[in-house]
Amino acid sequence: MSNSGSEEDLHNQRKRKRMESNRESARRSRMRKQKHLDELMAQVTQLVKDNNQILTTINFTTQHYINMEAENSVLRAQMMELSQRLESLNEILNYLNSVTNSNNSNDGFETSEGFETTSDESFTTIISNHNNNPFVIMNQPIMASSDMMMFQY
Repeated sequence: MSNSGSEEDLHNQRKRKRMESNRESARRSRMRKQKHLDELMAQVTQLVKDNNQILTTINFTTQHYINMEAENSVLRAQMMELSQRLESLNEILNYLNSVTNSNNSNDGFETSEGFETTSDESFTTIISNHNNNPFVIMNQPIMASSDMMMFQY
């Protein structure tokens, strides 16, 4: 009977070792799972932070874009207004040049518009009889350039 008792003890001892080994393995497995869960939670936290930063950047960029679009609209409207003014000034210039050229035969005499006219090679000078204010008008149309479009804020 001692043989069967020692076999039982050996069997119980092996069983206890297996149980301890299984408990230790389960403990290590729980620790690995917890570590993995902690890493995933840290990754989620970092991704949420990155996402918020990206959203902030998008909002800032969108606001900047909206501001630039508004400024662009203002500049386009100003450009249209200046183009219309330029066209009007060119029409006035053409009219004054045509009046001056048609009255060229009256060299030095007052015209019906109240201007005294004389001609020169490079430009036409029109001198107002009112307040003696001189106006110098070129024979070429007025041209706009991007250098003239300087706006200050």
